[in-house]
Amino acid sequence: MVQGTQMRRHLCGIQTAWTDAEQAGEAVAAIAGALERDGIGHIIVFFSPTYDIAVLTAALAERFPGVGVSGCTTSGGISPAGSIDRGLVAIAFPRQGFRIVAGVLTQIARLDVEGAASTVRGLRRLLDQGRPDGGTGHRFAISLIDALANAEETVVSAVAWALDGIPLIGGSAGDDLAFASTVLIHEGQAHRDAAIILLVETDFPIRIFKSDNFEPTSRRFVVTAAREEERRVYELNAEPAAREYAMAVGLDPERLTPMSFAAYPLAVKIGGEYYCRSISRVEPDGSLTFFCAIGEGVVMTLAQPRDIVEATRAELDALDAALGGLDLVIGFDCVFRRLDAESRQVRHRIADLYRRYGVVGFETYGEQYRSMHLNQTFTGIAIGRRAEVP
Repeated sequence: MVQGTQMRRHLCGIQTAWTDAEQAGEAVAAIAGALERDGIGHIIVFFSPTYDIAVLTAALAERFPGVGVSGCTTSGGISPAGSIDRGLVAIAFPRQGFRIVAGVLTQIARLDVEGAASTVRGLRRLLDQGRPDGGTGHRFAISLIDALANAEETVVSAVAWALDGIPLIGGSAGDDLAFASTVLIHEGQAHRDAAIILLVETDFPIRIFKSDNFEPTSRRFVVTAAREEERRVYELNAEPAAREYAMAVGLDPERLTPMSFAAYPLAVKIGGEYYCRSISRVEPDGSLTFFCAIGEGVVMTLAQPRDIVEATRAELDALDAALGGLDLVIGFDCVFRRLDAESRQVRHRIADLYRRYGVVGFETYGEQYRSMHLNQTFTGIAIGRRAEVP
């Protein structure tokens, strides 16, 4: 685990800094003291839900005047030195080599899809205007979404449509598995029921990716009663949902926990590929609430985990080879992957891999990849070491 405050300057010019400071003002002061602030264009911060948001936003505005700041609460931070259960992680993008524009989508639980698409198109125009030589570099988009608005599918669909081919990756804000309040911040303001969209253009080579460590079994469930807008499933195979799921995995329905859901995920098949649909909790009436939208008639397959360490290592090794050397990875890692790694006593080995490849990011309540909202997945953007000369 991380202790104290540390900073790393990456070859592409990005600086990452992290701290386990318990108070918001103290954390921002520590990060500001660690970073070389000249030349920073935009900062993304991932922070503990225990922080006082008003103190945090005021401190960031004071310490980084004229710098764009975006971020969200987490269920744990990821730094190049290891995981952070409580604290703040900052990614400081330089003006040289990176151009960033950002905006906020509000009231996403009742999203105006055309309005959201118009906002994203406006960001694309700003990015087009921001490069003096009129050329284009490598582009990607980052989404940070309020998980408790239950709107990721709608948001991601609208944003991906408006991005017109720019790849999207991102994560849903967490709150340490309390499921009570997730918060986003942007330009000094706190937001709930919202999403932040950042468009990035860089001179450095990039790859977006997704990685998981599960494979389907032959055990299937049909959703026979559900309330899709609440992501709540009442019946599986015409039986009470929690009981049917528990019987299939050999557990007591009264003792289902997040650790159980991490160890025995469910998946749906889309376009020939399986995507995880994680259960977030059991409700008092025996229904199951999910991290993704689930409707009646959906067929879900019980999945079994593969070696999470080897699956993650293979993905990072492949990215390293493709880019001719990884400089850093901005990663969005499902909190259930951490729980699964803890239950199998391999979390330290995952942390070793993240340190080796310079992974920085946070543990999420859901992950975004292109036009998909996913669960129990590791997604992100990998950045290479050498700028490409036109």
